[in-house]
Order: sequence, then C-alpha cells, then structure tokens
Amino acid sequence: MTVYLVGAGPGDPWLLTRRGARLLSEADVVLFDRLVNHSVLALAPESAELIDVGKRPDSPGAAGQAEINRLLVEHGRRSPTVVRLKGGDPFVFGRGGEEAEALTRAGVRWEVVPGVSSAFGVPAAVGIPVTHRGLSSSVTVVTGTGSVDWEILAKIDGTLVILMGMTNRATIADELQRGGKAASTPVAVIERGTTSNQAEVRTTLGQLADVTLRSPAVIVVGPVAALGSPEPLAGRSVVVTRSGPRARDLIDAVQRAGAQAVEVPLTTQTEPHDGGAALRAAAREVGSFRWVVLTSVNAVSHFMGELRDARALGATLVAAVGPATADALRSAGVEPDLVPTEHSASGLTAAFPLHDRGSSGNRVLFPCADRAPSTVPDALLEKGWVVERVEAYRTVSLPPPSGPLLESVARADAVVFTAASSAEAFAALRGPDGTPLPVPPLVVCIGPTTAESARALGMSGVEQAEGTSVERIVEALIRHLAGPGAGGP
Repeated sequence: MTVYLVGAGPGDPWLLTRRGARLLSEADVVLFDRLVNHSVLALAPESAELIDVGKRPDSPGAAGQAEINRLLVEHGRRSPTVVRLKGGDPFVFGRGGEEAEALTRAGVRWEVVPGVSSAFGVPAAVGIPVTHRGLSSSVTVVTGTGSVDWEILAKIDGTLVILMGMTNRATIADELQRGGKAASTPVAVIERGTTSNQAEVRTTLGQLADVTLRSPAVIVVGPVAALGSPEPLAGRSVVVTRSGPRARDLIDAVQRAGAQAVEVPLTTQTEPHDGGAALRAAAREVGSFRWVVLTSVNAVSHFMGELRDARALGATLVAAVGPATADALRSAGVEPDLVPTEHSASGLTAAFPLHDRGSSGNRVLFPCADRAPSTVPDALLEKGWVVERVEAYRTVSLPPPSGPLLESVARADAVVFTAASSAEAFAALRGPDGTPLPVPPLVVCIGPTTAESARALGMSGVEQAEGTSVERIVEALIRHLAGPGAGGP
C-alpha cells in the first residue's frame, strides 16, 4: 500500500508526467486539488474513488490541511494505490512536505512523483526563460503571502517569480521599489497559465498594482519578463471533434500553436450495413471501372483493405480529394492520378475530366460513408459518367461527453468540424439543464458541405478552412482567433 504524491503540472493536462499518468490509471483512490484539470482526472479508472480536497478561498488553510492529512492516512492504510494529485510540483509551495511528514508519522509508505512547477512552466509557456545569459543568472521563487522581506529580495540581481501574489501585488511592488528595484523593471503576469483560460499582461513594476488579472497567477519580475511572445493561439481553447489517429495530428497542431485542445470525439466509423459485401464485390471487379474516386482517408482504408493488392487496379485511374487522402493512397502503394488544387468535393468534381463519349469505359466507383452527400455522384453524372456509389463505412454517433467536459466545450473559443455528421452530433448535445449546448463563437469547417450543414443547424461564426489538411485548419483558427487580445485578458 502506497500513497503517491503526484504533481499534476501547472494546468495543461499534457504536462502531466508519464509516471503520474500511469499511477492515475492504476489508482484506487484519488485525492485532488481544486485546480486540477478534469482531463487529468479522466485518466483514473471508473472504479476509483475521487475525492475533492481542494481548498477554497474561504477555507482556513490549516484546518483544511489537517483534514487532508487525515484522509491520506486513512486511505493509505486500506487502499493499495492512493494518488494525492497536486497542482504543479508537490514540494513547491504545495504542502507536499507536510503530507509526507503526516504519512511518515502514521507509518504509511509514500512516494513523490515530481511535477512541472507553475513557477517555471507558466513563464516558459509564454516564452519567458526564467534564466537567460546576459540577463539573469539566478531565479528566486517566493510566495506572495506570509512574511517576506521584499526589500532584501529587491537586491537580488536575477529573476523573481512570485506565486500567490495577486492579492498583495500593490504592496509587493511598493516594497520592491523601496528596496531598489526600478519602477521600469519589466513584469509579466500570467493568469491560469497553460490552460484554455490563460491570460497575460506585460507591464512594469511601477504599474503592477494596476493589473486586473485574477488568481491563480504567476508574476515574473526582471529583465526576462520582456522576452518572448505568446504563441498565436495562446490562451485559446479549441474543441476537436475528430476521432481516430488523425485526431492526434490535429490536437498536436492546435497545441503547437499555443491553444488548449478539448478532445471531444462525437462520431466514429464502423463497418457498413452489409458488413462490406458490396465493397468486396466492387473491389473484385475494380478493373471494370475507369475511375475510383476517394474523398476521405477512411474511404481509402476500407477500399484498399478489400483490394489487398494495389496492382489489381491495373489501368483504373484513382482520384483523391486532397493531400491527406493522397498520402493515404501512397502509403498503400497507389499514386493518385488526380488531386485537385481545391481540396474539396466540389474542387475534385470541377477538376474531373468530361467523359469522352467516343471512348470505352464510363464507370466510376465511389466508395464513401453511408452519410456522404451526393455532391460527387451528381456532378460526375452531369459530366457523362456513370457513378456506382458503394457504402465503405458507416458514421455513428458516440455517447455525449461528461458534465465537466461539457463545461469546457461551452467555454471554448472555437470548434472544428471535419464532417457534417460531427456538426449534427454537436447540435444534439445538451447541457445539464437540458438546453442545447452553446456553440463556440468560431466554427471552422472542412469543405463547403460541412460549412453549409453547420449553418443550416443555426450555427453562427462559421468559417471554411482553405483545404482539408491539419495545417489549413490551424491556419483558419489563427486567422480568426489571433490578433489583438489573443493570449491576453
């Protein structure tokens, strides 16, 4: 039986260590702080007992800590794996030392799993190095509460990182200046750093008292506070509704741009209604088709899975709607014969050749989702082709997300829909009171069909990405979310 004092990091769930994630997945009991991200708690098994021991501003710290110590000892004596999940690092202003002492006195085994401290992780997230050659060769971390000799700290030639200092910021600024710090000393204040609610103000020591950000916030004082610049989507949150391996690519790209990705897969792909019989039959006679048209990576996966050998295509030509679909074909050993400049169904049909009535072979195989629109077949029919539409897979809705995740969705700045089915599934979501879930202000869609579907569902702020790739989606997010106020209060 062991109690693990695990650091959850400064807020972004992706900053949890692999060791911490592993222990959470095996936990019998989890005692967590008030500010721990719900996505981190979701790593715990459904059978785990989750206990909120977060201190509220109106709760006396000493009494609250005594109760936490008691719970740790109680559960540590009877449960095999107890995780005490603490914001930041357990031993950096986290009272982890006090909890370890209480467990030692009670004879309960404990282990510390370090975490990314907000003192260093939050400044780094906005591009501020707490040490920098030529500017700062030392860093001092101090709490803004309690008895602190600010005039002495003012004489230290380095970076000062202040945690829990917003309430006393005016006093701190005055005393640091009284100790010799210039009023022009650069200061950065970062509220809820690394989370979707991150806000940042760059100012000076003389103007620190005027900053209106709220706790929890990290205050950085020193020349390094003038360095760095927020990533284009810093402080923003984006709901990603895509599922499967491609969801990870989009999530990673959104996070590299500085935003927090709220992963909410709303649909998934499964076998067609006939178990794939029609697709298998089409694959066996693929040589009788002049073209195969593929408009999604999923269609490629299912079609090539039935074809098994790319050489079976023979003289049959293959069209791909965009680069992602084309890359999936290349991975299966097929070089597409047509990839339109405009990566959409309408772009593909516009680039598709007219059927030469004097030539033989006018059949086109179109493996697609059960709910795919008729854009492609209708347009190709007008160009003289006979299109055989075959259901390659079905798109089905997933269970709605949990309450805490719904709250994150409702507060998000943007949502990304890669198919009309995802927009429809989102429109069906309901809040705890049964009313429709608010749609984020920005709705980025892949392709005109998805955008038209979102608008038809009554969504506003709908913008179409200029392509189907992850890069084009993120470009659209940056174009509409970045700029004045991005990453700020």
